Amino acid sequence: MQYDLVIIGGGPAAVSGGIYAARKKLKTALIATEIAGQSVVSEGIQNWIGEVSIPGADLVKKFREHLDAYKGDIVEIHEGQTVSKVEKKDEGHFVTTTDKGETFESRAVLVASGAVRRRLPVPGADEFEHKGLTYCASCDGPLFTDMDVVVVGGGNAGFETAAQLLAYTKSVTLLHRSDSFKADPVTVEKVLADPKMTAITNANTKEVLGDKFVTGIKYEVNGEEKELPVAGIFVEIGMVPSTNFVEGLVALDDYKRIKVDGKSQQTETPGIWAAGDCTDELYHQNNIAAGDAVKALEDIYVHLKAK
Repeated sequence: MQYDLVIIGGGPAAVSGGIYAARKKLKTALIATEIAGQSVVSEGIQNWIGEVSIPGADLVKKFREHLDAYKGDIVEIHEGQTVSKVEKKDEGHFVTTTDKGETFESRAVLVASGAVRRRLPVPGADEFEHKGLTYCASCDGPLFTDMDVVVVGGGNAGFETAAQLLAYTKSVTLLHRSDSFKADPVTVEKVLADPKMTAITNANTKEVLGDKFVTGIKYEVNGEEKELPVAGIFVEIGMVPSTNFVEGLVALDDYKRIKVDGKSQQTETPGIWAAGDCTDELYHQNNIAAGDAVKALEDIYVHLKAK
């Protein structure tokens, strides 16, 4: 069978794409390890439009319910599989292969495979994840209102996270392992101007401290070990996009993110679109991923039906 569209992924971008594909009657195969997304582990998501606060697990249930309500016989969900390769056979003909050896032929592909955050590789980090240590400030930041927190990471994501946290925390300390920040100078200057903000360079994180929840962080500066008492630790040390299966097929940036046209989500390869955290989109959040996928589906429909 040849599908109109193959969607790769199971997060908010992929689910949004699947719902819109069903509404537009595009015969679609959605291939995912699971219907989830990075926020499934968040205890309270407070920035999903239409929900004042919702646990990540409950949001994922709503994703699945919404998709199931619309899919009918238009969208097939192939869960429990990972895409290993996408090939372009000729114009308007793609073959997607999974780790189970299944192949799916389609006229278009939407890559919504997401990314995984680089984890903090120190003792205590895994133990206290979601117990004071988090990888998502937009999801969990408001839980730390009027508390002292730390941000690990000195790139743009680290400083943008610090800027978010300054709105409601008591204080923010940023730890960066190098002697100079990777973030844009204007961002650094603006964030550091806040009296509640402190930044420490040449700081190597050594351990996350805690009992039932995070109580502090241990770090080293120029050979001297220090401890900082905090209630929350926000880790921003980069993300690894899940794009290995399209290397050589679409254009990637230096971080292996898929380059897209922000107006349409098209890649440089005709017939392939991408949305969400696997792309070079400037900002990465659930709402943005979902919106980008909707944008992509509008363009895919025009591509398949009107041109």
